[in-house]
Amino acid sequence: MFSHEDSLPRRRFFKLAALSTAFAGLSGAGFAAFAHGRRRGGAPLDPAQMQERIDRFLKHTYVEIDATPEQQQKIEPIVKQAAKELQPLRAKVREARREGVKLLSADKIDRGAIERLRTEQMASADAASKRFTQALADVAEALTPEQRRTLAARFARRGYGRRPA
Repeated sequence: MFSHEDSLPRRRFFKLAALSTAFAGLSGAGFAAFAHGRRRGGAPLDPAQMQERIDRFLKHTYVEIDATPEQQQKIEPIVKQAAKELQPLRAKVREARREGVKLLSADKIDRGAIERLRTEQMASADAASKRFTQALADVAEALTPEQRRTLAARFARRGYGRRPA
């Protein structure tokens, strides 16, 4: 059996995981749509539509967490800059998918080329993950602990970060 002391690191882990999930909800609700520039099941968003979605998402989030004007001034450029930097990845992902289809449908399979494509895509995913994580941390620093808990509860209610079974 575990003692109470043994469960403290476990609890801390689960609290951090819950907080991470909550902020990952920003991706589910915001960054992912903005970065990929797509509507659900639709065509890519143009820059004006993407800007409108970011603004609407931020407006609702600010109300939900009761963000001060100072916090809003800190958070908005963080989110908008991250979305702007992540958006071009969409074209890279699409092109890599096309390249993968070509490689796998060729008469002769080039394992080296497939591996190079995989390596490039992993590097791109890592760069996007780092940028996204930086933005999440920057936003989190602009919020109070209570606001972070409110956001975590909001995303938990909505089920962000969970895939349908």
